[in-house]
Amino acid sequence: MSNVIIVGAQWGDEGKGKIVDVLTERADVVARYQGGNNAGHTVVIGNDKYILHLIPSGILHKGKQCIIGNGVVIDPASLIKEMDGLIEKAIDFEGNFFISKSAHIVMPYHIALDQQCESKKAASKIGTTGRGIGPAYTDKIARHGIRAADLLNPAVFRQKLEANLEIANFVLTNYYKAETLDAETIYAQYMKYAERLGKYIADTDILINDAIDTDKKILFEGAQGTLLDVDHGTYPFVTSSNTTAGGACIGMGIGPTKIKRVLGIAKAYTTRVGEGPFPTEMKDALGESIRQKGGEFGATTGRARRCGWLDVVILRHSARINGLTGIALTKLDILDGMDKLKICVGYKYNGETTEHFPKEIDIVQNSEPVYIELDGWKESTLGIKSFDKLPENAKKYIRKIEELSGVSIDIISTGQKRDEIIVLREQL
Repeated sequence: MSNVIIVGAQWGDEGKGKIVDVLTERADVVARYQGGNNAGHTVVIGNDKYILHLIPSGILHKGKQCIIGNGVVIDPASLIKEMDGLIEKAIDFEGNFFISKSAHIVMPYHIALDQQCESKKAASKIGTTGRGIGPAYTDKIARHGIRAADLLNPAVFRQKLEANLEIANFVLTNYYKAETLDAETIYAQYMKYAERLGKYIADTDILINDAIDTDKKILFEGAQGTLLDVDHGTYPFVTSSNTTAGGACIGMGIGPTKIKRVLGIAKAYTTRVGEGPFPTEMKDALGESIRQKGGEFGATTGRARRCGWLDVVILRHSARINGLTGIALTKLDILDGMDKLKICVGYKYNGETTEHFPKEIDIVQNSEPVYIELDGWKESTLGIKSFDKLPENAKKYIRKIEELSGVSIDIISTGQKRDEIIVLREQL
């Protein structure tokens, strides 16, 4: 059995897309287990850049089976647009792309409610992408969501649509003072989506378990990161699903005994998009320099990412919550040329220092990071493919991260391209 969960070990945007793309060479199946089109994975192959929002990164490799699991919420319009863009680049979907019958569907009223809610919150907004993800998960938990299987049954779809839209329109009109949506227009549009996507909708829990039982190599691909997990992140500044490793079992319909490794993806520094606490954030010229050099702008929204020093309080939390067996460290090259580097090893709050990540949002928000300082390196690490060829201080930085986090660094990314990577330990 060779099954690996790929999970973001920070606030997302850690470079999971590239790592999945590299590991897919050895994989048979790549499965996406949570999130929606509010997240984006960027993969660079040669001179071509691919930005994927819903489709597993494995689609860029011929002959790999790609599955969108039941834990994902799907905006059909976004998915079809993404598929069409890949088809234009000669990417083939026939026979190797599947959507779970149990995956919930993002509806236009979800998007309208999401955008109105964020607008009304103003100063207290969470910083969502406004793409209806949260409201879609709300309907799922409230037990009146619409699932992919419902698209295949027009009568069931219409009944659920009309019942849900009656409530949504009431809220839009009476609470947000916004325009209502028309059921007939939505029905006609979504039946067109059903025609396009119907042949891909399947019992994916059966597919994935059959693959496991026949010793196929499987990558489970998550979106966002550990600190955006609805249970274990910086609540309420989180996403609406379980981004952590346990979410792979729920979001694909497999048992935890069928997982062999959990690889956490972490940048050599820290970033986050949107609102919420960020203890090591650099609100200065250095932070802006890292943002520009690292291209730290959201793949989905283009929003500027907030940048800060590496935080091993977060990494230790991620290691514990996810059961990390290894770390893939990305964007090491972005730190080239810096005189000194800082690593946060604890938080100081009301005169007391902790090495554990606090559950209370106000403590995280008002904590002072406790740093250690290391010497930087002047040499370029861009494109280096051997650990031995890294600058000595880069090696020391990596080893210090291993020591502080308690997790081995198995992979080091030294650039955007597929082959700009150091593999210290094979995953599959």
